Amino acid sequence: MVVGDNTRKAMKKVLKQIQNGSFAKEWIKENKKGGKKFAKLREGAKRHQIEEVGEQLRKMMSWLPRRRRARR
Repeated sequence: MVVGDNTRKAMKKVLKQIQNGSFAKEWIKENKKGGKKFAKLREGAKRHQIEEVGEQLRKMMSWLPRRRRARR
């Protein structure tokens, strides 16, 4: 109900890549080239809406140390 057909299909594809070793080969190749693709994905994730909301919520959590409330 929560996970739709498209998600199941994508998960099966990734699982197949993990099982046949192509995911690991691509990961190793990416890192040997400097990891630029991964760095780009990581930057995009930092700017995702859920991170913006998380930052706002952490600011409201007075019990967290100040440094944890700031953007990571």
